[in-house]
Amino acid sequence: MVETTLARLARQLNSRHAARAANGRFLPPLLLMTDPARLPDPCRAAELLPAGSGVILRAYDPPELERLAHRLAAIARRRRLVLLIAIDAALAAEVGAAGVHLPEALAGQAASVRRRGDWLVTVAAHSLPALRRAARAGADAALLSPVFQTASHPDRPPLGPHQFAALVRRAGLPVYALGGVTEVKAPLLLASGAIGIAGIGALSARV
Repeated sequence: MVETTLARLARQLNSRHAARAANGRFLPPLLLMTDPARLPDPCRAAELLPAGSGVILRAYDPPELERLAHRLAAIARRRRLVLLIAIDAALAAEVGAAGVHLPEALAGQAASVRRRGDWLVTVAAHSLPALRRAARAGADAALLSPVFQTASHPDRPPLGPHQFAALVRRAGLPVYALGGVTEVKAPLLLASGAIGIAGIGALSARV
């Protein structure tokens, strides 16, 4: 596929920093977050991602979650994508996923999740204390949000590029930019120290 502006900018962020997890695993430049309302067909969106991108499967209920996990795992193997399963380590192991993504409230489980396999473990974060908890718990990377105004959390004040960059510098672990990061806004983050971009709408519509 032809590399889009957002994919190119994410790759620039990724290449400027040590985009490796503590266990040496590669941290992808792009992370697609699934969402039942905003992304009815995550498999189609995954097929459009550049090789080396990641997919975080979340927010679906069983049995749809299990069905999608198996389908996305097959796509990930074929297209060289990195698949992470939210919360469910047993399902991640079942489908051969690359790791697990944890919500902010479960960040403390990062170390115990890692003991189940040679996995990537990412954690959601919305503040400096949350970033530091994720780092202490042994997470490989955090998804810090919202950087810009976003449809997912319209009532939550965005960090903005300057505060985001300040938090990245103090985080203690690699950080992805999440929330309203578009092709227009992504260049504002090139000096932030982030190691990549995560999102739903911007990545599912056109990567």
